[in-house]
Amino acid sequence: MTSYDRPTTDAHAHPDSSAGPSSAPPGQGAEDVPDGRQVTEAALFEAFGGVRGMVETVVPGLLFVTIFTINKDLHVSAIAALAVSLVLAAVRLVRKDTVKHAFSGVFGVAFGVVFAMMTGNAKDFYLPGMLYTLGLAVAYIVTTLAGVPLIGLMLGPVFKENLSWRTRNPGRKTAYAKASWAWGLILLAKCAILFPLYWWADTTQLGWILIALKIPPFLLAVYLTWIFLAKAPPPIDVFAEMEAKEKAEEEAEERRRTERETLDGVADDLCRNLVQEITAEPPADRPPGGGRHRR
Repeated sequence: MTSYDRPTTDAHAHPDSSAGPSSAPPGQGAEDVPDGRQVTEAALFEAFGGVRGMVETVVPGLLFVTIFTINKDLHVSAIAALAVSLVLAAVRLVRKDTVKHAFSGVFGVAFGVVFAMMTGNAKDFYLPGMLYTLGLAVAYIVTTLAGVPLIGLMLGPVFKENLSWRTRNPGRKTAYAKASWAWGLILLAKCAILFPLYWWADTTQLGWILIALKIPPFLLAVYLTWIFLAKAPPPIDVFAEMEAKEKAEEEAEERRRTERETLDGVADDLCRNLVQEITAEPPADRPPGGGRHRR
């Protein structure tokens, strides 16, 4: 167990603790700590891509189902969806923005295109994404039951707390568990709607219902996550703690070096004075032999 995972008895360790002076990172006053709701909102936007991430997730599938509804051409629909996802990723590259959400969309669309082309069934364009959603729902639930909620693993680095919430901040662990349950159950409910439609509905019906279920469940899960975390104790900034520890070690080393230099200087002065006394010539008016006269 590292020093940043060790249980503590400060305000962070109690689920009902309010943010006080101890919640501020070392070297930072409590009045300088950002509002917990604002920090949580910013972290969620960073983790899930915000409005732009949602748009990049929806547009390729929307283009696919729109074109297929019009001309029933699998190849044209698939190529158009893949092309627009590549364009969205390219725009992010040009603007030097975060590309993880755009590239995840590219890979998702590419898998759907390849799968649909291989089977010749347009509905299979949606199957990889549906399987991914089901797997993600199971992951949220299993990790929560195992005591390491997936939301905590995802958001811990964003909040600069890493895994400190597991042992040092039980209130946040509880919030992460609630959020992970919310994500898992919402995604399972989504799968319970989509998989029967995969077997019973045609491609157009499945596509439009899937598009309709893209954003609302996502927004609901994000909102619940924000509620749970905004009410939880503030995160422990382990990065700030490590920086403070390194700074304290550097200052201690500097003090030890200064003390050594001072002691070395004193020792050099003593040795120099001693050598001077030993090597000094006796006074000229003092006869050799300590001033004794022989008869």
